[in-house]
Amino acid sequence: MSRLGIIDTHAHLDDNRFDSDRADVMARLANDMEAVITQGTTYESSVASVKTAEQYDFVYAAVGWHPEDLAGIKDESYIAGLEQLAREHAKVVAIGEIGLDYYWKENEPKEVQLLRLKQQCDLAYQLDLPVVIHNREAHGDCLNFFQNEVPKELKVVFHCYSGSLEMAKELWKRGYYLGFGGTSTYKNNKKVREVLAACPEELFVLETDCPYLAPEPFRGRRNDPSLTEYVGKNAALVRGTSFEHIAEQTTKNARTLFNKMFRA
Repeated sequence: MSRLGIIDTHAHLDDNRFDSDRADVMARLANDMEAVITQGTTYESSVASVKTAEQYDFVYAAVGWHPEDLAGIKDESYIAGLEQLAREHAKVVAIGEIGLDYYWKENEPKEVQLLRLKQQCDLAYQLDLPVVIHNREAHGDCLNFFQNEVPKELKVVFHCYSGSLEMAKELWKRGYYLGFGGTSTYKNNKKVREVLAACPEELFVLETDCPYLAPEPFRGRRNDPSLTEYVGKNAALVRGTSFEHIAEQTTKNARTLFNKMFRA
């Protein structure tokens, strides 16, 4: 058992903010964490995530194209590249980070984002892998898509959940998971904590989204997976339970959702 006994289900360990001390960070995390899933955002970062997962026993990888990076897709062969990574590397446990982002106006048009999301979800279903969903300022389209455009059997986690409680209830009906990270610790984010408090205990996981979105009391600093501890302690406070229970339950949930972990 690691020091914390928890899993960070969403990290970006290939980010250049770790370049100066990555080896030291990883050595510490090997003692702290039960597991970390590092996410791809392009083909190149997906390759980097796979390499990191193969270098460290406790790290697993997700591969995918983030909605902010879709302009980098030059033709339809991109999906074959992701499929090859997922099929050839046992430590790929999800397709992600994928989704919709309507916040940045320079992103690809909505119809392109929806097409790429559909293609990557179809790949995940074909490979029996879960999808890790980014949803920013696209709540209506995201909910409609997952209610109508994917098989009910597809396993889904909405990372860094930012939608309403009403939307969350619709997602829970389909057995979808929600990921909670640093934003759930921010004092002005009552909506997220409301959802966290109401979430069925079998349908949420912990994450950091590091190096972004460090939790309180580290807001504004570089985030890393060890700070999942503070996310978990906040979840315990919000839900009126112990950190030990949160750690045990969310680890069980992560193993269920990302069921290739520890079998790779």
